[in-house]
Amino acid sequence: MALVQHLGTGRRKRAVARVFLRPGKGEIKVNGRTFESYFPSEAARAIVKQPLLATETADKFDVLITANGGGPSGQAGAAKLGITRALMEFNVELRAKLKEAGMVRRDPRQHERKKYGQKGARKRFQFSKR
Repeated sequence: MALVQHLGTGRRKRAVARVFLRPGKGEIKVNGRTFESYFPSEAARAIVKQPLLATETADKFDVLITANGGGPSGQAGAAKLGITRALMEFNVELRAKLKEAGMVRRDPRQHERKKYGQKGARKRFQFSKR
């Protein structure tokens, strides 16, 4: 018997998340850890679950996420987009609901590189007249 799964890749800031949707009871695992231990903040957990709640498929799939790069909020956003894309691969009719909720479009805001002669991307070193 072949393993039935739907793949979706999500990116946000510097984070990349590969998402595998498998038929199941609604268990979420991130990088081999439980969902609650990987995303301790309630806000990040809510972001990741948004597409599943919008399409009422939270209890139909087990979600396996491999996330790397970026920080917790970037990884949560990447996982959200990955789940959205995997759900659309599973059923194209869900696209309308997801698009209405604003989850289909990738967040284009990127990390800005640090410039030489400055403290960061925008912040300068303190100016000294004397």
